Amino acid sequence: MGQIQHRRPVHWGLHLALLPMAVTAIVGYLATVLWSVGVSFTSSRMFANTNFVGLEQYHKLFASERWQLSVYNLVLFAVLGISICMVLGFLLAVFIDQKIRSESVFRSIFLYPYAMSFVVTGLVWQWMLNPEMGIQSAVRRLGFADFQLDWIVSQDKVMYCIILAAVWQASGLVMAILLAGLRGVDEEIWKAARLDGIPPWRVYVSIVLPMISGAVGTAFILQAIAAIKVYDAVNSMTRGGPGLASEVPAKFILDHLFQRGSIGLASAASVVMLLTVVALLVPYYYLRKHQAAQQGAKA
Repeated sequence: MGQIQHRRPVHWGLHLALLPMAVTAIVGYLATVLWSVGVSFTSSRMFANTNFVGLEQYHKLFASERWQLSVYNLVLFAVLGISICMVLGFLLAVFIDQKIRSESVFRSIFLYPYAMSFVVTGLVWQWMLNPEMGIQSAVRRLGFADFQLDWIVSQDKVMYCIILAAVWQASGLVMAILLAGLRGVDEEIWKAARLDGIPPWRVYVSIVLPMISGAVGTAFILQAIAAIKVYDAVNSMTRGGPGLASEVPAKFILDHLFQRGSIGLASAASVVMLLTVVALLVPYYYLRKHQAAQQGAKA
């Protein structure tokens, strides 16, 4: 006789409890995304309309010098900011992983900036870099009259000020993620490396980093998404200035949505940014799925 299979009882109470979240996800997220995509193909300005214009808003978007500048600034911010955050976060994680004294104190110090709002971070750095009342003014009062630190009012250097503030805030998060990965590395690997005389830096590069690739990928994706949607730091530090020197896509979208009455153009820009995020997440998802399949096959 075959075994009798018992069907799992359906817990309707749990389904009802999840219903508000499902409705929020469908209506609050999916429906608004579809609405934005639809509006991006119309001539909507102050109010949304149904006048279909095809790809006209996208042509206007990519022909806009302001949009081109914002994309350039975003690429600069993402490449430099993420690279420095990943390297600095990894070095901090390695430092704390050495079983140092007062480890919890150092962890708290490095993570503290991430607990702050990016608006607060931006205001603090704006004050410190302000030539009239920040570091430049303080150093000059000490007698160094020729000292100059006016990057925040320089069109060529203002983005580096924003990158500096972002790195200060986000490196602690990268450190925490990579430290969790390092703590999962078997101690026997280090013992074997010491017996073979392999230098520590080679162990980290050739053995440890591939082992914690999941943690590295997670930290990278979080930093990339944060870079794409960066707005708070720019708005609180420079408001996109001087001129448009620190303009970023998120500020471009919000300005055209609320100040310039160009809903169609803002929606087109939003769709482009959404596709950028999807382009990051899809390869990461398939890479993680492939790694999980390989690990399952080895097991």
